[in-house]
Amino acid sequence: MWTAVGIAGGTAGNLLGGALTEFLTWRSTLLINVPVGALALVAAVKLLPADTGRASRPRLDVPGAVAVTVGLGALSYGVSRFADGGGHGLAIAAVGIGITALTAFVLIEWRAAGTPLIPLRLFTSRAILVGNAVMLLTGACLNPMWYFLALSMQNVLHYSAVQTGLGFLPHTLLSIAVGTWLTPWLMRFVRHQLLIVGGALLAAAGFGWQSALTPGSGYLVGIAGPAILIALGSGLLNTPLTTTVTAGIDPADAGAASGLMNTTKQAGAALGLAVLVAATGTTATTPEQLAAAYGHAFLLIAAILTAAAAVAFALPGRARQLASTGSS
Repeated sequence: MWTAVGIAGGTAGNLLGGALTEFLTWRSTLLINVPVGALALVAAVKLLPADTGRASRPRLDVPGAVAVTVGLGALSYGVSRFADGGGHGLAIAAVGIGITALTAFVLIEWRAAGTPLIPLRLFTSRAILVGNAVMLLTGACLNPMWYFLALSMQNVLHYSAVQTGLGFLPHTLLSIAVGTWLTPWLMRFVRHQLLIVGGALLAAAGFGWQSALTPGSGYLVGIAGPAILIALGSGLLNTPLTTTVTAGIDPADAGAASGLMNTTKQAGAALGLAVLVAATGTTATTPEQLAAAYGHAFLLIAAILTAAAAVAFALPGRARQLASTGSS
């Protein structure tokens, strides 16, 4: 359900964003987040139960939070700057700052933090260590794909903003159906590890197909066909991966483990997009040239997903086995 709701929210954003861009202005896609965020804040205050389980609240790990935020931000910025024709000195400096800040974050969590933001003991679990590595790689693919697909539909196929938003419906509806109904049923009979590996490879095949998009491609072959494989693959891997990464965790570490999982996914998305933009950066202007550039991005995504499948072979087989043993 967590996976399905996340996908549904992303699709609603695509559809609404397309309508706002076409009928109002692209700036409204940013402004709409203000009332949505306000409603979420009110709902959280009114509906979520208060945390009364602790006699005293731990101190926030401010140095760790600052270090990891600076590190990820600088690293993403530096990698994306390599896509520009100049400014490589600034890019190298940003990457250096990012690596230094992330190194400082690890040291803070290891030695200095009284209540660390991410307890390093979590990484003694094979499920958490390998699972987050796979989450990082898949996040670097499945989130940036929306960026390149939107550009492909608008700049190569010349779809309007609304048509582009509607073009994402097969990805979304099929991913929700697979992630909500088919995958939980398969998880009763198939090792979670195999579902993750198979899902990553299916999605990789879909992106390989997507890389062949040309200005003459029709919607069914150019977008909907690859969407079936991409949605099947992502729907198969997301649910068991989420379950594996959060299974068998001590209740005291549940918040940190789930927070790490979500942060890893978002960090993968930011770094993945930066790498893909840098790797496919081009001065192409014609639809044919743009199609080739975006095709390179989709091929790189397919390669990263294949690597994620290889890493996933190191995952434990079943998350429920982890829950029963409390170990990796």
